Amino acid sequence: MKRKRSNHESRLARRAPSGAAVFREEVTLALRRALFEEWAEYGYAAISLERVASRAGVGKAALYRRWPSKLALASDALKTVGVDITPVPDTGSLGGDVRAFLGSLIRVLRHPIVRRVLPDLHAECARGGELAPAQEDLAKARRKLASTVIDRAVERGELSPDVDRAICLDHLAASLYWRLLVVRGSCSRARLDRLAAGITAALRASVI
Repeated sequence: MKRKRSNHESRLARRAPSGAAVFREEVTLALRRALFEEWAEYGYAAISLERVASRAGVGKAALYRRWPSKLALASDALKTVGVDITPVPDTGSLGGDVRAFLGSLIRVLRHPIVRRVLPDLHAECARGGELAPAQEDLAKARRKLASTVIDRAVERGELSPDVDRAICLDHLAASLYWRLLVVRGSCSRARLDRLAAGITAALRASVI
């Protein structure tokens, strides 16, 4: 007579096969969030991975199974979070796309953690710190994402194919970044509308 499996044996039978570790996504997200909170409070140089794990509510082993070092954790977090936080919706026009891009960007740049982490990241890289390659990769990925605005406008005939893409990409983010993070100013909805109109005009004039 065949023996009926116990509940414990049934759970073991359903368990994923051994091999590479299967990480719980909620733990990974909690660790990334804890990293940025730690970074905003202490600066990159003083980040403690023990405190990061504690903030996330897990043991250090859970952190080290995912990333072998502070640099690996920070680089991965920048790559994973830094690109997708500003979507580039297709509004059907260059002016609309620029306004939508600035709208998503301002929400990010107003975040209190971002306002502390980004200047510290740039300072670390200016001092020749170990984060320079991660910052370069992030900048390239961000510009590739923003170039979608230019590509669409060229396809629609709103921009010349000879447009200077490097200058266009500088225009898209520089003014808002300068106002919010460098001079620590504010930007109302009306001001953002005027800024979008000005950037759109600048893009149309940026021909090689």
